[in-house]
Amino acid sequence: MRIQKGEPGYIKAQKMKFLVGTAAEFGIVIALVVLGYVQTGSRLNLFTVVAAVGCLPAAKMLVELIAIFPHHSVEPDIYKEVEEKAPLLMKAYDLVITGNDKVMPVEVILISDHTVYGYTDSQKTDEAKLSSYLKEMLKNNHVEKVTVKVFHDYTAFLARAEGMNNIMTVDKASDEKREKLIRQLLLAVSI
Repeated sequence: MRIQKGEPGYIKAQKMKFLVGTAAEFGIVIALVVLGYVQTGSRLNLFTVVAAVGCLPAAKMLVELIAIFPHHSVEPDIYKEVEEKAPLLMKAYDLVITGNDKVMPVEVILISDHTVYGYTDSQKTDEAKLSSYLKEMLKNNHVEKVTVKVFHDYTAFLARAEGMNNIMTVDKASDEKREKLIRQLLLAVSI
């Protein structure tokens, strides 16, 4: 079963996909060069031209691997704990938000009506910048009046998640269509 963007383990699956794809594509390029040289005795042949053109998709896949390589998937313990504490909330895991000037990894984002809370353990991610970027991005896509907060402190994030879940148990009238739109927009700005 294929892991979709926003599910736990997505980054790990993408790394493996890009690694295998890059190795396979460069393997084909090398095989074409060797085959052309063995058949013609010269590097000036049609196989070399096809191999040179084949380097373009192989290089593209290598760039995608390099872009996602420094990031990691959410820890299974964090995933289990968030699922236990906030089963009623819409979630998105393993996001690498690409902003105007930065790439900011986020382990988990919780969405409930007019609130979006995220947790990141990356010290390179600036909480305030990421929060304001996401709020502005949502506003530009006609999703207004949304509170966005990103935490580095896991305990504070978990307490907020539990509080949001308790609110959902009392007030079950959430706007699921709006939550799905917010999740879709967050996935759109993630690698």
